[in-house]
Parts: sequence; structure tokens; C-alpha cells
Amino acid sequence: MLAPPPPLSMYPPMLPTPPPSPPVTRCYAPEDRLGMLLANRLDLIGILGVGAYGVVYTAIDIHTNVMYAVKALNKVGLDSRQLKFQQREIKLHLTASQHHNVVSLDCIMDSVDCTYVVIEFCPEGDLFSSITEKGNFVHNDPLVKRVFLQILDAVQFCHSNGIYHRDLKPENILVTDQGLTVKLADFGLATVDSCTSDFGCGSTFYMSPECQQPNPRPMSWYESAPNDVWSLGVILVNLTCGRNPWKRASSEDSTFRAYLKDPYFLKTILPLTDEMICILSRIFECDPRKRITIPELRSMILECPQFTIPPWGPIHGPMPVDFVSNPQVPLHIPADVFDSQSSVSSGSSDYSDSLRSAVSDASSFTEGYPDIDSVSSMSSLGLDCEADCKNDLAQSDAIICSDLMEPLVITFPQPIPVPVY
Repeated sequence: MLAPPPPLSMYPPMLPTPPPSPPVTRCYAPEDRLGMLLANRLDLIGILGVGAYGVVYTAIDIHTNVMYAVKALNKVGLDSRQLKFQQREIKLHLTASQHHNVVSLDCIMDSVDCTYVVIEFCPEGDLFSSITEKGNFVHNDPLVKRVFLQILDAVQFCHSNGIYHRDLKPENILVTDQGLTVKLADFGLATVDSCTSDFGCGSTFYMSPECQQPNPRPMSWYESAPNDVWSLGVILVNLTCGRNPWKRASSEDSTFRAYLKDPYFLKTILPLTDEMICILSRIFECDPRKRITIPELRSMILECPQFTIPPWGPIHGPMPVDFVSNPQVPLHIPADVFDSQSSVSSGSSDYSDSLRSAVSDASSFTEGYPDIDSVSSMSSLGLDCEADCKNDLAQSDAIICSDLMEPLVITFPQPIPVPVY
């Protein structure tokens, strides 16, 4: 005969199974990830740069010895809207990287606290360094033409796919092929909105006048494509002259005011040809509806015989075809060549008070570039590397995870599909 069951009070009450503990996330210092092996394939070996939302590492594929750049985008501490902005950057970069003058995006790896974006590695650095430190472009018109046409093609490809970069500047253009090829990078501020109310988005030196309205009216907006074209014009001046035309395209800037009064004013401070002044006048058109388009700009660049007047004097007649199609990185130009050039006098009676003010406002057009042309009295300051939006990006730009191509997103520990070159 079976014993009676024990009373219920002898057993502790049954508790529900606890839910699994959430994954523990931690905030990494940039150097903490060095030596980390991603997907048993990519070894993070160095730090290329550190930004507000992540770190860019150099990495080597231990199976193929191919170098890559890995952008580690932090997830910790970000809200859902900020995460959507990260996803937007990845999606737009993926679409744009189909063009050979855009840095290729090879794959994405997703972990609990970070998204790793594996991109093409360009060991020669960015265009800003190539202009200012290596001196490869100033007074080398054939190389400028070759490289600027590549930039135009990359931006036009983006526009044709409904992508507007909004932060075009030499720091966001990488150099390869011994300085002969450039590739557009950093789509962190890119948008798919052809019209936007994100005023102040980008970097100050490269913003169009309509982008930097101090007190925009409610419901006001500006077009994204003409804003990119304006930035391209400033990049063209960077390439040809090694400096900025002004500090900002605003009525508060005396150099920009002088330019609005007379576009040929730039010839008094920069060694530009008349043909170049004509091109810039089409780019720096304050009415975005009348501003030149990229296809029109490309034609004018192709037809322009000479961008700048070199220190040794103007070149008469067309340049040899071989020199144009196979530009060479210039040799170092002796410093005494520039010493023979006279400085522009701000007291000339040929200029109005506004022009005198502009010539004396050194920082308006020398920021970040060495003192290499005839305006020897102007100081060289640091380029404004600000790339933040003063206002938050519009929510309409947000992209949900389902918009990303499924085969692209990889979760540990699956192998990373890095192509073998």
C-alpha cells in the first residue's frame, strides 16, 4: 500500500523560469579592440581615426594578407533614431560604392555592441593631405583635371541614385594609385531627400549660402543637389590654389562679399585664369536654381585650357595631349620661385572699401592651407574639420534594418565573406 503524498507545505513554491540575462555590453576605448580577430579572419592592427560615433581601424585578412579599413560604429548609448542613422549611412554607402570612384564597402559584421563596416583601404590617405602636405596639385592643372573629373563622376553617380552627400570636402575623398585616382568616402551625413530643411549640415567652408541660413523660416528648405555642387566648387579652388576662397559663403564674410560684387576679385588673391573665373561664377551662383549642373560643369572642365597661372608665367597654346592624359606628380618647386611674385596691395585705389577689407581679412581664404601663392602676407590656419549638423537630421531620412540587403549583414561567428584579390 502506497504511502500518502506529503503535504504541499513540505515543498517550496514553484518559481517561473527566469528570462535569460541580457548580453553584457561594454564601452571600448579605441585601443581596446587592437588585436581583436573578427570572424576568425580580420585582425585589427592599427587606428586610422576616431570620430564621435566610432573608430576606423586598419585590418589585415590573416588568410590573404589583404589590408582593409574597418569602421567600428558603436551601438552602446545610442537611441533607436541614432541607430537608424547608422543604418542609413551603411545603406547609402553600399549603393554608392558600385561606382569605381567611391570607396568600396565589402561587407558588414554585426555584434551586440558594435557594427563593423569593412571597406576598401586607401593607404595614401585623403585628398586634403595630398594637397597641403604633399603639394601634388597646386600648379599641376592636368592632374587637377583628371582628379576633379573623377570626383564629378562619383557625385553624379550618387545623385543619379538619389543620394546627396552633404559633406563633400578633401578630407572625405581618399587617394590611391600614386595620387592619380580618388575615391569618395564618408556617407555619414548623406541623405535621400532632394529637398531638406537640415540647415547648417556639413562643414562650414563648403556649405552653400542657402544651407547656412542663420534663422530659417518655418517650413523652409533648400535643394540638396545644388548644395553639393557648391561644395565641389570650393574643392576645385582647393585643388588648383591650395587654399579656400573664403571662410564661409555668408554676407558676414568680407571676402565673399567682395566676390559677390566682382567675381574677378578672386584673381587679386588667387592665381586663377579668366576661364577658371568663368567656371567658378557658374558654380558660385547664389540662386541654386541657376547654379550649374554636374554634367554642364564636367563639359566646362574638359574644355578649360588652363586653371591657374603658374609662378613662372602663363602657358601659351594648348598643353600636349600626353601630358593631359598622363599627368605626373609635380616635382618640388623651389621656394625662391614664389619670392619673385608681388603681393596684392590692399590699399590699391582700384578697389572699393569692401575689397580692401576682404584682402586684409586673411583667415577668409587661407584656412588650413600653406602659404604657397603670391599672397605672402596671409597666415595659414587650421582647416575647419567640423562635420556636424547644427540641427538633427530629419526623421524622414531614417532607414530601417529591413531595407538593408540580407546577404550583407553577418552575425558572429559566421565567416566574413571578404573577397580574395
